[in-house]
Amino acid sequence: MIETNCDLSIIIVNMNTRDLVRDCLGSVYANAPTGTFEIIVVDNASTDGTADMLAELYPHVTVLRQRENLGQAGGWAAGLSYAALKKGHDWIWTFDNDSVPEADTLEALLQGIETLGSDVGMVAPMPIHRETGTSYTPYLWLEGFVKPSEELLCQSIWFADLVIASGCLLRREVVEKIGLPRSDFFIDIVDVEYCLRARSCGYKIAVISRARVSHEIGNSRKIDLLGYKLLWTNQPPFREYYISRNLTYLAWWLQPTRATKRSVARYLAIHAAQILLFGTNKLRCVLRMIQGFHDGLRGRLGIPLRPEADSVQRGPDSLSPIEHIEVEKA
Repeated sequence: MIETNCDLSIIIVNMNTRDLVRDCLGSVYANAPTGTFEIIVVDNASTDGTADMLAELYPHVTVLRQRENLGQAGGWAAGLSYAALKKGHDWIWTFDNDSVPEADTLEALLQGIETLGSDVGMVAPMPIHRETGTSYTPYLWLEGFVKPSEELLCQSIWFADLVIASGCLLRREVVEKIGLPRSDFFIDIVDVEYCLRARSCGYKIAVISRARVSHEIGNSRKIDLLGYKLLWTNQPPFREYYISRNLTYLAWWLQPTRATKRSVARYLAIHAAQILLFGTNKLRCVLRMIQGFHDGLRGRLGIPLRPEADSVQRGPDSLSPIEHIEVEKA
């Protein structure tokens, strides 16, 4: 068992993935340190028996049951509000329900904390796609996405600008200073925005290369086309909508420089072309991307599209005031 003086809490966001959250909890308990820590499951109105499973197998877990599906963004915000702001835990280890840490992941992250300064607000592992062994490499940000060099990736500890939130340790002070994740993003890009917000307030994001978390982002497979290799992930149309919308909103409203707009527009155009080449639901996904781009330009956030229906709602009465948020440029 790991010995630590760190006041730790662990958040897992779940929605109708009982078996995945059970596996995640098993791995988290295997990583857990000695002493007092709190495990929190934010349950987005699951109907698959998750509550019964938690009561039977993990009765000591704190369950924050939501009345509706708030998405990954809303679930993460609810968990951090409880763990960081209400309970005051020093560090919060956050997880999607489809992430599984290796046996020594937390130990590696905590050892990294001991060697880093107080200006480090997030400590991240390397997310790995379990079937292919491919890593989801953290990115640098220079008014757009920049892949780190091979030299940087070989370092045991290095600093990134953008990381996948799942598997990260987050300092309570960061939440107190910069606020909660944007629940109006619903899903996808919420961790990109949060990382950029933390970086803009002077916090560093450290990556511990030997810390590994198995992570799934949709249905992924390796693609090799004329020597061009990538890990392609098939996303359902509703997620393509939110990826496109939230990235567009980020570029046109939160980081509105010409370079950022060009970078995001280029990224979305390339992604649309990849969908047409490699995707399984080509036309519908591209149409959702176009809708998302249009809504992002308008500053239309909230939850106009839900996964269970995958139909964008329109009209003046289609969204409640909580779900439909129009913003004005400063």
